[in-house]
Amino acid sequence: MTKELIVPDYIFETSWEVCHKVGGIYTALSTRARTLNTEFRNNLMFIGPDCWQGKKNPYFTENHVLLKSWKKAVKEEEGLDIRVGRWNIPGKPISVLIDYKPLFKKKNEIYSEFWHSYCVDSLHAYGDYDDSCMFSYAVGIVINNYYHFHQFQGKKVIAHFNEWQTGFGELYLKKHNPSIATVFTTHATVIGRSIAEHGKPLYDCLHAFNGDQMSQELNLISKHSIEKQSARNADCFTTVSHITARECQQLLDKKVDVVLPNGFEDDFVPKSQQYKIKSKEARELLIQVAEIIIGHELDKDVVLVGTSGRYEYKNKGIDIFIDSLRLLNDHKNLRKEVVAFIMVPAYITGPRHDLMERMKNPYAKHHIEPPFCTHNLIVPEHDLVLNQLKWFNLPNKKEQKVKIIFVPSYLDEKDGIFNKSYYDMFIGLDLTMFPSYYEPWGYTPMESAIFSIPTITTDLTGFGKWVLGKDKTKGIDNGVAVVHRNDSNYWEAAEEIQNQLLEFTQKDEKEVKKTRMSAHRIAQKALWKNFIIHYKEAYHAALAKKFKN
Repeated sequence: MTKELIVPDYIFETSWEVCHKVGGIYTALSTRARTLNTEFRNNLMFIGPDCWQGKKNPYFTENHVLLKSWKKAVKEEEGLDIRVGRWNIPGKPISVLIDYKPLFKKKNEIYSEFWHSYCVDSLHAYGDYDDSCMFSYAVGIVINNYYHFHQFQGKKVIAHFNEWQTGFGELYLKKHNPSIATVFTTHATVIGRSIAEHGKPLYDCLHAFNGDQMSQELNLISKHSIEKQSARNADCFTTVSHITARECQQLLDKKVDVVLPNGFEDDFVPKSQQYKIKSKEARELLIQVAEIIIGHELDKDVVLVGTSGRYEYKNKGIDIFIDSLRLLNDHKNLRKEVVAFIMVPAYITGPRHDLMERMKNPYAKHHIEPPFCTHNLIVPEHDLVLNQLKWFNLPNKKEQKVKIIFVPSYLDEKDGIFNKSYYDMFIGLDLTMFPSYYEPWGYTPMESAIFSIPTITTDLTGFGKWVLGKDKTKGIDNGVAVVHRNDSNYWEAAEEIQNQLLEFTQKDEKEVKKTRMSAHRIAQKALWKNFIIHYKEAYHAALAKKFKN
């Protein structure tokens, strides 16, 4: 018999990335919003920081009439300026942006309050800690004010907080309005990510790591403190994968109540003929840029491979990506040319002017140096990608079967070289690789699959683990190849990635089409319509503590 779930009357959800595109959490929230908005409509509100004061926010449309009287009350009663409008995403949910800067004059009092109430240690704070905590404290104030202004007493209200950056808001409500049921989601623990970044064996030795002790060693005392207390005080503590759930239990001393896998929507994927047009345009542009940089014409059947994401060299698997390509280049059975694009934003001054000029005059004979980058790096001698290419002697010579092109810029339609969005370039690839070491979920391989582009990931990603749970077939024939990784099998994993790449290059057109269809079938199972049930279970778990009868 199916358990009847308690359904919330109203949902607030907050993140540093509401109407503020920074990373994967923006994708998680913005794609899920349409599914939630279909059911809850105006009983759903997203709250984010007002980071665009004085400038036009491309992700937000202000509505001066919407909730006008409440907006005035927040200003008069709380002294906070808020903007009310709609998030410019499918579903266009109500969104509120908060100017939290006025709270800085009370920062020490707020930190003192949270030390005495929850033992949150803000003494060792630095970097983005102050902004995050003042913002989230303001979120708590705004939600509490809305609750009382609209007389929500007795209603089933959920307040959902994402990541440590919003922890102060959750703890504020626990103290000032415990009638509101709270959900806290950590998408990646502060300590776990840092352990991985510092080259320590996170997985082999997870059982031996102590979160509090590691926070001192890694100078993350304050961020870890708020994350741990948020997890322990939430009515429902959640994370995005079973991998991260293990990490939470060990490093935060708190068992996860509900796992919330990240879903996706496919409404922005071009359909049918439009897909073919965009894919052809992107492929031609990628090949044009590659040919200018490497200085010779590529074969017609060249295989275009790509990776993307944040420049987390080890965590995102950029290191093993390059090493697997080096192994592939030396393989005697590789018959086709392979061009790999590393689309990872780095520290740049702008596009290469010599490349821009050559693109205007593609028939010029001379090639350009150095034969790797599309944009000018500020400190190329310290760049990890370039140094690894030089160390392993991958100079993009004509006789090499494998070439690597570094695209160290955001693809936002104004990068100066491609001048197309990430998705409009991404669609031109034949295969993607995201062999991450630390990836609580993994949107990039999921995006690839939804675009019918076969992809290679690892079983250290939440998405990879989920795929294995759906289909034990791990190879590229499945559309999503899941390679085994741990703390001690780096070269074995690199060789397996090479094997999957080689196998893909040997497929004929019919086999490639079948593989693309397999990738898309897997992605269809990860749409929000299939995953939203987990969020409803989290809401139920939180509300059950308030409405036991």
